[in-house]
Amino acid sequence: MYDYDLLVVGSANADLVMDVERRPAAGETVLGGDLAVHPGGKGANQAVAAARLGARTALLARVGDDGHGRLLLDSLRAAGVDTAGVLVGGAPTGVALITVDPSGDNSIVVSPGANSRLAASDVQEAERLLRASRVVSAQLEIPLETVVEAVRNLPPGGRFVLNPSPPRPLPSEVLAACDPLIVNEHEARVLLGDARTSGDPEDWARLLLAEGPRSVVVTLGAEGALVCDGSGVTRVPSVRVDAVDTTGAGDAFTAALAWRLGSGAALAEAAAYAARVGAAAVTRRGAQESYPTAEEVGAP
Repeated sequence: MYDYDLLVVGSANADLVMDVERRPAAGETVLGGDLAVHPGGKGANQAVAAARLGARTALLARVGDDGHGRLLLDSLRAAGVDTAGVLVGGAPTGVALITVDPSGDNSIVVSPGANSRLAASDVQEAERLLRASRVVSAQLEIPLETVVEAVRNLPPGGRFVLNPSPPRPLPSEVLAACDPLIVNEHEARVLLGDARTSGDPEDWARLLLAEGPRSVVVTLGAEGALVCDGSGVTRVPSVRVDAVDTTGAGDAFTAALAWRLGSGAALAEAAAYAARVGAAAVTRRGAQESYPTAEEVGAP
């Protein structure tokens, strides 16, 4: 019935990455290492991560008619992503400026570029892609109205997965479609407010579920993740590894989770597999080039 296991509706950026001993304070200049340019963006990252795992994957996105756009298209195709939905032109390719400290933590500033031109009308014109996809995944590096349009065009029986990053208030129509809503600690705090996230993360998951999603996943870094649906809250343990670079690890987690859910896995089972994929990703430099194959992760 479905041509694709996963359709990602989202961003595609060139990641400009530099190692730093520490991130600069306001008004401060620090010296960094050599600049490296990698294909990235939450949408493209998710698509590549899923394709590497063996999912039949397509991407609906927009890039510029420039060198960064060609870099992204080459990376997507090399991973096996169907790029028929990747539109070209309208603005320069989006760029993410990333600094990585010695612990592997990163700070990111994004210039949306062509991502901000991915319009609701583009979703309407890509109706065939949506109707052919078992799971649709999105993020918020594209206009919110584009995400809303994706929800409105979900295929009958299709599943919608959202990582609201960068976080912002979500309309009830989008929240009601999320199965799951995937947030990290920062995103949970923005969506719920600091006053409501002062206690146990299990409470955050329950509070988020009460906002309307069908299910919720809260990722907690080295502490693992929490999954929450109508049956309650379940903790998913982390996988202990020596982190080298956390860039894009959350995207790998989301992609793996979405693919496994579309394959019929239960939420906790899919999250446990996604944790293994995310852990493998942080042991290597970069985003897309760090993503493991199914063989490297092992059996689901």
